[in-house]
Amino acid sequence: MPNLRELENAMPVAPLKIAALPSARIMGQRINDFLVEFRKTIHNDKVKTDPAFQGYSEQNYLAAAETLRFGSGEGKAVFQESVRGKDLFLLTDICNHSITYHMFGHENHMSPDDHYQDLKRVIMACNGKAHRINVIMPFLYEGRQHKRNGRESLDCAFALRELRDMGVSNFITFDAHDPRVQNAIPLNGFDNFTTPYEFIKVLLHSENDLIVDKDHLTVISPDEGALDRAIYFATVLGVDTGMFYKRRDYSTIVGGKNPIVAHEFLGDNIDGKDVIIIDDIISSGQSILDTAKQLKKRNARRVFLCCTFGLFTDGLAGFDKAYEKGCFDKVVTTNLAWLPPELYHRPYFLEADMSKFVASLIDFMNHDVSLTNTLATADKIHNILEAYDGRIH
Repeated sequence: MPNLRELENAMPVAPLKIAALPSARIMGQRINDFLVEFRKTIHNDKVKTDPAFQGYSEQNYLAAAETLRFGSGEGKAVFQESVRGKDLFLLTDICNHSITYHMFGHENHMSPDDHYQDLKRVIMACNGKAHRINVIMPFLYEGRQHKRNGRESLDCAFALRELRDMGVSNFITFDAHDPRVQNAIPLNGFDNFTTPYEFIKVLLHSENDLIVDKDHLTVISPDEGALDRAIYFATVLGVDTGMFYKRRDYSTIVGGKNPIVAHEFLGDNIDGKDVIIIDDIISSGQSILDTAKQLKKRNARRVFLCCTFGLFTDGLAGFDKAYEKGCFDKVVTTNLAWLPPELYHRPYFLEADMSKFVASLIDFMNHDVSLTNTLATADKIHNILEAYDGRIH
């Protein structure tokens, strides 16, 4: 963990509590286990003697909170314990459609809107008694509707302002579709973390012959929106980068978006090279699979799909078929958003577990310690590359 010495000499803002909503219960339990372990090993004598550290080292930091539903579909949130004076972290996964509730005798799958409403209910159940409220929302609610074009709603900015007005002090998210949406709440904490270190760590662990240099590896952005991520990743790895330009039919709207007519490649020769495609979201998967097919046609050696949020909104059949045809080799995605259980049985899937990282974020924020080193992942990537090169040589 970065800044460990600074952490050991810092006082917590307030006693720590985590309220993991049903959508993020599994991730919440993993985070809790890491925090328990972190604080067992902390080298700070004050933890045992200073009253200010009362409740610092606990066996459980998860708050007992429930989100209930009436038969009409209306809901409410209830805390089974006091959160007065606590530094409260609320964890939610707005993309977890596996959570269901009954309404007029029918079973409904929860939508992002349902999860967002439950988040607000939990905040209301605090009754303003928590010392500080922090929201960890890995997939930013309505983050894809971050700007207005014509007569459109501006959902993400409004949601951030609404949560701010409810008393939320800090927002923690990952790979926001456009982090400039934080301009809606300029006086609040808004931390947007990226996941390139976890991607390369998983790939290096999986592949024994990956050569990370500009002659053997290229990082590709599937569109212009992900170019910043690709450039950063390629720069840290010391390799070339390229991108595909999505040519769309702007005269037609299908499924709420303009259909893609063709992918145009902008980049150097990739003949015989390994390729990493990096993006923030796999939604239906059509775009990233089309990109992979184009790269294979250009004689790419291996194609690795790295994505922060694997939503797979159209299921896995398209990925299964593309894998059988040799269009790609691996899919790496984090567990920051709910993943279908069947995905774990696919031979091409690699999970980047983010629970330890999120636990360290919570620990540092609870102490108001700088997150500078956490945001800068270049040194960590260089260290793991050096260890990998030493192993394969």
